[in-house]
Amino acid sequence: MEEGAGWLTPTSIFLILFLFLSKYVLLKRKAKHRNLPPSPPALPLIGHLHLIKEPLHRSLEKLKEKYGHIIFLKLGTRKVLVVSSPSAVEECLTKNDITFANRPQTLAGKYLNYDGKTVGFASYGDYWRNLRRLTTIELFSNNRLGMFARVREEEIQLLVKQLFKECKGSQTSKVNLRDKLVELSFNIMLRMLSGKRYYGDDVIAQEGKEFQSLMKEYVELVGSGNLNDFLTILQWVDFQGIKKKMVKVMNKMDIFLQNLIEEHRRNRRVSSTKEQRNMTIIDLMLDLQRDDPQFYTEETIKALILAMLVAGSETSAITMEWSLSLLLNNPDAMKKTRFEIDTYVGQHHLLNELDTAKLKYLQNVITETMRLYPVAPLMIPHESSKDCKVCGFDIPEGTMLFVNLWTLHRDAEWWVEPTRFEPERFERGEGSDVLYNMIPFGIGRRACPGAPLAKRVMGHALGALIQCFEWERIGDQEINMMEGVGLTMPKVEPLVAVCRPRQGMIKVLSNI
Repeated sequence: MEEGAGWLTPTSIFLILFLFLSKYVLLKRKAKHRNLPPSPPALPLIGHLHLIKEPLHRSLEKLKEKYGHIIFLKLGTRKVLVVSSPSAVEECLTKNDITFANRPQTLAGKYLNYDGKTVGFASYGDYWRNLRRLTTIELFSNNRLGMFARVREEEIQLLVKQLFKECKGSQTSKVNLRDKLVELSFNIMLRMLSGKRYYGDDVIAQEGKEFQSLMKEYVELVGSGNLNDFLTILQWVDFQGIKKKMVKVMNKMDIFLQNLIEEHRRNRRVSSTKEQRNMTIIDLMLDLQRDDPQFYTEETIKALILAMLVAGSETSAITMEWSLSLLLNNPDAMKKTRFEIDTYVGQHHLLNELDTAKLKYLQNVITETMRLYPVAPLMIPHESSKDCKVCGFDIPEGTMLFVNLWTLHRDAEWWVEPTRFEPERFERGEGSDVLYNMIPFGIGRRACPGAPLAKRVMGHALGALIQCFEWERIGDQEINMMEGVGLTMPKVEPLVAVCRPRQGMIKVLSNI
């Protein structure tokens, strides 16, 4: 008995001390983050997941109306900060830019982006800095974009030529513009990357069909909502087989990308002149690999190709579809756009990239489209690498950041009649006195490096379509402007419209 009592006493003391210490640590931790942003009542385990519905940006906008522009959520096991005001954006992505430069770990990043090796999903650090330097200086510099101007011009010519052919000279034709714009964007990026085009009526190769099918599967998976990212326990059982689907699609994508690289290697053995080698971006990256093989591994090159192919194609196509939908619903804006093109470009030649610099109203149409329908309404999420403060609130380390561009771009505090499509607002400088009230390409270190290319493609393509054809809705009913779900917010319904060649452009179109 005495021996037992002697053993229990120190154990009891240890347990008591442990409990007090645990309570002290928890209290200190709670005190450290006692000034969290406003937050709705949460449920056990799932937190605020029950408040979230698709599309996510609209759910978060409803919460903003009740709790303000800075909201703290618990989505399953993840801490989430949602901001939607210029001041909060500045605090997060300017003052705390390095702190929020990380990306959260997700299944899409792991299984669809080479374990976070693409520039969009890579963690902040030396590897990402090297990727960013490469994309900014080598791949999307003005000099490099100028080298591929002919590619963009040829693809836009092929698009209007195909539409003219479908109209049989001067008749009308019903056109699925989503399909046409996706084909255009992917062909431009594919030719810049590899010298190939895989879309269009003249492309019937089996390789092209396989690529189209694969890309559709990939885009659907990377843009789908995924509960597994917020409830870790679901990953253990692979809820809905998401991981299995991702692995299967990525295996096929990896084989496709590797084959592209190997094909270029074979071509390089045949022709060794530098001028021919640097005709595509893959050739450029293989040259870089030769000089620095430790950084430019096969996986890094494939990750770069994949990121450019997806981010550089789908986003431009979606924005152009929204732009044409808005113009069809606003005939006066369409007339004003066409009048500007006729005034500054005329009808004696097909509009080119240099012409678009003169078309200020067309640029305003695109800008207004990105305000109303930002292609990534929540951007790609950021994550805090350490504790910080945002607008006076304590934000813990490891907090996922959503910047709700949908709300930011439509807030009546910074925009007059914010839901109205009005390109003229930028002619009078509306919104220019407020910093960070409109950031469709993001800001800071993780801003989109492909913005210069996207602007060139969208201005050139939209201008050419409006210059060459008369566009009308099918029937009197307005185009459905509801947004669908996905990382890049497509229209819920594809845009289908009627086109007819403009009389003054028939000669130009006939000679393309």
